[in-house]
Amino acid sequence: MKELIQKLVETTGPSGYENAVRALVRAEVESLADDVRVDALGNLIVRKGEKKDGGLRVMLSAHMDEIGIIATHIDERGFVRFTSVGGLYPNMLLGSRVRFLNGQPGVIGGEKLDAGERLHPMEKLFIDVGATSREDCPVQVGDMAIFDRPFVDLGDRLVSKAMDDRVAVAILIETLRQLKDTPNEVYFVFSTQEEVGPRGAGTAAYGIDPELGVAVDVTRSGDTPRGVRMATCLGGGPAIKVRDSGMLADPRVVRWMEAGAKKHEIPYQMEVLEAGSTDAMVIQVARAGVPSGCVSIPCRYIHSPSEMVDYRDVQNAVRLLVALLSEPIELK
Repeated sequence: MKELIQKLVETTGPSGYENAVRALVRAEVESLADDVRVDALGNLIVRKGEKKDGGLRVMLSAHMDEIGIIATHIDERGFVRFTSVGGLYPNMLLGSRVRFLNGQPGVIGGEKLDAGERLHPMEKLFIDVGATSREDCPVQVGDMAIFDRPFVDLGDRLVSKAMDDRVAVAILIETLRQLKDTPNEVYFVFSTQEEVGPRGAGTAAYGIDPELGVAVDVTRSGDTPRGVRMATCLGGGPAIKVRDSGMLADPRVVRWMEAGAKKHEIPYQMEVLEAGSTDAMVIQVARAGVPSGCVSIPCRYIHSPSEMVDYRDVQNAVRLLVALLSEPIELK
C-alpha cells in the first residue's frame, strides 16, 4: 500500500478542489466496484455487494480533501496575506513552503513580533512568492495553496503533509480490493470538504440512507514527550472511537468493532478525542439517524506539514474492516 499512499498524499486536493484526488481514486476502484458515481458535492460513491440475509446497507467514509490556505490580499510589494482552509496552527507555519494550485511556490514569513508576543498570529504571517510588486505577483486574491512537502518513508513510520485523510482513502481502496464476498451492501464514500466542516459526507449519507455508518480518519496520538494525554499511540493498532467533540459513537457499533477485533486477533486501541471530529458526526444525524462509529489511525503532528502514521496501524485497519464487512452484522 505504500506506493498507493504516496500517490494519494502527493496529489493536490484542498477542500473544494478534490478533482485530481477523485480521478486518482476512481482509476483505482472502478474495476473493483458494482457501481461508481459522483454526486453534486463531488463525493465519489462506490458500491460493492447486495444486501443478503443478516446484511446491512453500510456507508464507509474517508475524506479526500486536505487543509490549505487561501490568498486574501496582495500588498504593494507583492507579499501575499492569507487565511486558512481548514484548521491550521500558526506556530507550525513560519518557514513552511507552499504551492498554489497554479503551480506557484512560496515561503511563509512573518512580521517582527511586538514586545510580549511569543508566536506569530495568522494576521502577522505572509507568503513570499518572489514578487517585488502587486503587479508582478503571480498570485491573486482567492488563489488556494497547500503545503509543499514530499512523502517520506521511515520504514514502519510514514510522513506526509496529507495523511489526514489520504491514508484513510488508501485504507478504503485496499479494503474494497480485499473484500471478496460480503452479505452487506457496502458504499465506499470518498468525501469532499471535511476539513471545512464535514459537508460531503452529510449529502452522501442523505442520498445513500445507510443503516450503519463508519468513518475512517486520523486521530491524535498521546505518545510524544509531554504531548497530549491520550491513550492512543503509533503502532498500537487502529483506534475504535468512543467519543470526540462532535459525536458519541453508538455503543452498539463500538461493541461490534471491538468484538470483531478480538475475534480475528487484530490489535486495537480505544479512542476518546477531546477536540475534533470526523465524517461520522454528520452521518450519524442524516435523515432519521444512523448508528455510527469511526476507525481511527493514530497520527502525530496533525494539521502540520509533516503528519506521521504507523504503517502497521494502516494494515491492521484494513484487516479489521475486511473482517467486519465479510460477515453478517448484528448490532446489540
